Amino acid sequence: MFDRIKHTSVFPANTVIFVEGQSAGGIFVLERGRVKLSTCSIEGRTMILRIADCGDLLGLQASITGAPHSTTVTTMETSTLAFVSRQNLLCFLKEHGDAALWLTQLLCRECQQAYALLRVMGSSHSVCERLARFLLETATRGEVRNGRAHARLSLTHEDMAQLMGTSRETITRLFSEFRKKELVELKGSMLTIRDWAALEKLRGEN
Repeated sequence: MFDRIKHTSVFPANTVIFVEGQSAGGIFVLERGRVKLSTCSIEGRTMILRIADCGDLLGLQASITGAPHSTTVTTMETSTLAFVSRQNLLCFLKEHGDAALWLTQLLCRECQQAYALLRVMGSSHSVCERLARFLLETATRGEVRNGRAHARLSLTHEDMAQLMGTSRETITRLFSEFRKKELVELKGSMLTIRDWAALEKLRGEN
């Protein structure tokens, strides 16, 4: 039934799917690729809230409530997204209570993620701590052996700066310091954590 009301399209990298403040026409389902959700601060600085993965729903809150989008969504690479109009979505949820319950749970999880982000931004006393935490969380997707781990890091220094609320120059400087201390190594998009324990001390949770 859901497949009948969706329309799938392929978008190239750096395509804006919708912008903050725009009326919600419906939801997008990320079927392939990666997109970033960002917002703009009062000072005009762009901040990345999270990176969406395959299966994530985009624009769900605005489509349910009828409020404008609270984030801007931009593709990071060639991505496939399925679109479901707001009208079709609401009709579908009225007819399928199990789907409505699932989306309610999904919205709750998104709310928890937002709270977690606020805690991280508020409790970290330095960008160094936030970068160390981000690198460790990225590396845990791979395998950790003897204090070393490898992971694909597809974000640019500018993306990471927007994710951590700082400047690109600061991220570049910290990466240089981490390399000099032999904590990490970055070749292309391949990240290597060379000293897991030392990086954990930097994230300020011990």
